[in-house]
Amino acid sequence: MANYNKIILIGNLTRDPQMSYLPSQTAVVEFGLAVNRRWRGQDNQQKEETCFIDCRCYGKQAETLKQYTAKGRQLLVEGRLQFDMWEGKDGVKRSKHRVFVERFQFLDSGGQRGPAAAAAPQQQRQGAPASADVSDEMPPEPPPTDFEDPGNQENIPF
Repeated sequence: MANYNKIILIGNLTRDPQMSYLPSQTAVVEFGLAVNRRWRGQDNQQKEETCFIDCRCYGKQAETLKQYTAKGRQLLVEGRLQFDMWEGKDGVKRSKHRVFVERFQFLDSGGQRGPAAAAAPQQQRQGAPASADVSDEMPPEPPPTDFEDPGNQENIPF
């Protein structure tokens, strides 16, 4: 039987990314993503719901996310769902799904938003890479430092 675990989301960061390091000194960044859904109900009224998703990214891409994003920034995230279980301090078993980020792409063209935007130099925001990939291993080795350049049009065959 075949299995497939892939998720693609577009949303806004709900908080500034939080960076930490594994004992192997691999960077880990955690952030929240808010994804909105809008539709018109049977009563012809506009409705909206928001889904809040916890995300985790490793390696060089984690450092890139931490450096170039802040609360409110729009992001496309591609990855896989991961199920985490733990026991709380109160002895109650808890669980949640989280997205393990394999690729991401910045979508808003205005750079960062929020308090970090005012503190970041303009030239640093302009140098932000458009997207990044990570390997599929867990925990991943530090990924290559090259980034995809969606603006590179030289290899188009027509």
